[in-house]
This record gives sequence, structure tokens and C-alpha cells, in this order.
Amino acid sequence: MLLVAACTTTRNGTATPSPTESPASPSTEGSSRLPGDGVPGVAAPLDTGQFQREPCTTLTDSQITQLLGPATVPKPEDIGEVGVGCSWHPTSVTQATVSVIYATKNRRGLTAIYEQKGTTFPLFIPMEAIEGYPTVAYGQADLRTSSGKCAIAMGTSNEDIVDVSIALSEGNIGKKDPCAAAHEVAATVLNNLRAR
Repeated sequence: MLLVAACTTTRNGTATPSPTESPASPSTEGSSRLPGDGVPGVAAPLDTGQFQREPCTTLTDSQITQLLGPATVPKPEDIGEVGVGCSWHPTSVTQATVSVIYATKNRRGLTAIYEQKGTTFPLFIPMEAIEGYPTVAYGQADLRTSSGKCAIAMGTSNEDIVDVSIALSEGNIGKKDPCAAAHEVAATVLNNLRAR
């Protein structure tokens, strides 16, 4: 997987979700039309229901081993007003983790994140779409260089997003781009969603 080369030099490379980063709790204000003004639309919506029910199956054991090494422990998460997800933590590496979250509570898709550009999310970087599915890096702070953390939201429909958050291993902080790494993981997630 490209992420291994992009994020790790050995077993101590990849990423994890920032504890403070999770998909936006979408605003209920503004237009109810989706997508909102300036927000990229999703032409071919994906059904993420199966992975919402079992979020720790989003990435296969083999994929997680490639990303984080062996003996990685999955942890299902119920993220209150946001949705459900899973995070993976290697036992042999400090900090490095991967997290995937399905924002199921307020279904405003990428519009909810775009509405908070420059306010709640001063870090806001539209990224290249993955096979037609738009992505954006966002955060309450820019932790890319200081902590090696980045969250990417990928629109799977105009109402839904999948959030991929990573934290690089300590040895890769400041050397690798965590947003590029998260984008690579999001591409893997997309492939798995389309295969179901």
C-alpha cells in the first residue's frame, strides 16, 4: 500500500486519529438544500449502512497490518452526537493510529464542514476527489507539523461523509504529510465500500 511508503519508514509509521478531531457536528442553520453553495456534490451516492453497523470491518486485517503493523487492536466507537466509528491502535508503536468515522446523526454531508470553514475549522484544505468522491482536510487546529495529525472528510452522498483521521508515528512527525496519508486511507475505504 502506498501509505506505508508515504507514512512509515518501518513498522513505526502510519497514523492515528486525533482525539480532538471527529467529523463535524453539522450545523442546522442555513439552507437545507444539499449540497450547499460551493460544496462539491456526489453524483453516485454510496450505501455505507453495512459498515455503519460494523465499523471495524471498514478496513481488513491485511490492510491494517500494512498500515500499522501486526498486533493492531481495533476499538469500536460511539461518537455521541456525531456517529459511529472504529480506531486501530498498534501495540508496538507510540501514537500511530487510524480512525474511520461515519457521521450518522446530522446528515448534511460535506456542507456541514464547508459551513464552518474559517470559524470552527480554521484548517480547511479541499483535496483531490477520489474517483469522483470529494474530500477535504479540516480541523479545529493545524496539527500536521506539530503532532502529525490530520482528518479528511470524504463525501459518500450529499448527506453523508466518512471521516478518516490519522496520527503519524512520532518518528514521522514533521517528515511526512499526514493529510496525504489520510487521503490514501480514504481511497482504501472507498474501494472497500464499493466492493460491498
